[in-house]
Amino acid sequence: MIKRLLFITLCALSLNISFAKDAAPLADDPLTEQRLISISEEMRCLVCQNESLAGSRSDLANDLRREIRILIKEGKSDDQIRTFMVERYGDFVLYRPPVKPITWLLWIGPFVILLIGIAVLLSYLRRRNSSLPSTVLSDADNQKIDTLLRNIGKEDKGAQ
Repeated sequence: MIKRLLFITLCALSLNISFAKDAAPLADDPLTEQRLISISEEMRCLVCQNESLAGSRSDLANDLRREIRILIKEGKSDDQIRTFMVERYGDFVLYRPPVKPITWLLWIGPFVILLIGIAVLLSYLRRRNSSLPSTVLSDADNQKIDTLLRNIGKEDKGAQ
C-alpha cells in the first residue's frame, strides 16, 4: 500500500515538473538587468494589473520585459523607454500616472468619493436625529421608573 502511494506521488510530481516553464533568461549584462528591474517595477502588468511588470509571470509581461531589454541594448534612456511604453499602452501602464487633465479623475476621484460619502452620512445622521421624537417624562413617570429600578435592585440582592 505504501509503495503504491509512493509511486502515485512520484508520478504526480513528475507530471508537474514536465509542465514547468523555463526561467526567464536574464540579460547578459548585470547592469542591463538592473535597469530592466528598476524600470519594470514602476510599470503595471497589463494582464495582472495589481502586480508590477517586474513581478508578473504572465506571457505579456515576459514579452514587455524582453522589449525593454531590447530598448536598453539600443541605448535608449529610462525616460525614453517609459515614454515608449506610455505611447504604446497609455498612462495605465504606469503605477504613478502623471497629473494632467486626462488623469485628474484618477488623482482626485477617491477624495471626491470620500467627501460625498461623508456628506451623505452626515445628512443621514441629521435627518435621523431630527425625526426622533423628543419625549419629556412627567414626575409621575419618573417616580414609576425609580420604583421599578429599586425593586429590580432588591430582587438582585435577594438572588445572591
